[in-house]
Amino acid sequence: MGISDNEKAAVLAQALPYIQRYRGGTVVVKYGGAAMVNESLRAAVAEDLVLMSCVGIRIVLVHGGGPEIDAMLRRLGKEPRFVEGLRYTDEETMEIVQMVLAGKVNKELVGLLQRSGGRAVGLCGLDGGLLSAVRLTRSSDGRALDLGLVGEVKKVDPSILRSALDQGLIPVVATVAGGIGSDPNSYNVNADTAAADLAAALGAQKLVLLTDVPGILRDVRDDSTLIKELPRSGIEALRREGILSKGMIPKVECCARAVDGGVQRAHIIDGRVPHSLLVEVFSDAGMGTMIV
Repeated sequence: MGISDNEKAAVLAQALPYIQRYRGGTVVVKYGGAAMVNESLRAAVAEDLVLMSCVGIRIVLVHGGGPEIDAMLRRLGKEPRFVEGLRYTDEETMEIVQMVLAGKVNKELVGLLQRSGGRAVGLCGLDGGLLSAVRLTRSSDGRALDLGLVGEVKKVDPSILRSALDQGLIPVVATVAGGIGSDPNSYNVNADTAAADLAAALGAQKLVLLTDVPGILRDVRDDSTLIKELPRSGIEALRREGILSKGMIPKVECCARAVDGGVQRAHIIDGRVPHSLLVEVFSDAGMGTMIV
């Protein structure tokens, strides 16, 4: 049985205070995983973003594209290579990363948003000096790494994003960064980290990471153990208890990075659930894990 008119009205009424709260504010969404591969989920994410933009929320979409990069590498006879879970990026791979991320994937997302009724513009970290990076040479625990042209963001200039947002556009950002100063290299940078840095630089109210899990679970085998709200100060305790799994650690670190940079709330939500963005932003229940 479908939802009744009264139920529809109640949903809209519940959304009103959230629309009022976030209207004119900035929300940075990092997009990847299953929500980016599945066609129906892609359409739902685009609809969510356009709706949020239409009610006056300034949306910045930051995207990855790992599966598409892997597919292009194999098509060209080059096997993807990873070091400790991170993509090794030699010069040839960097050319492909830039071509796929800043070209194919970025423009497909721009087209999808515009077909959904939005106005979008595709950018990468090279445009307007948006993201500047140096070569990443150490892991988060201080061990030496050789990842080739994988970069660590050192400088963010959000001017070009602000200009786009002021014109009512949705910037769609591919995370290819430029070198600093006379460094001629382009760098492949982690999309989660880039999204956190952009959210902090823009003074965003929210950073939302669309993932392939419900959020932070105390028991990864039991969705009912979802941690709905986590203070920034509680992250280290979860790490000590072993609750943060390897795949979740970098996402939580990015949320912490954003909150430390002044972002009010950072969220890890399940992008496999249609319209999870709308549930998170416009309902009392929310979705996933919120770090404050």
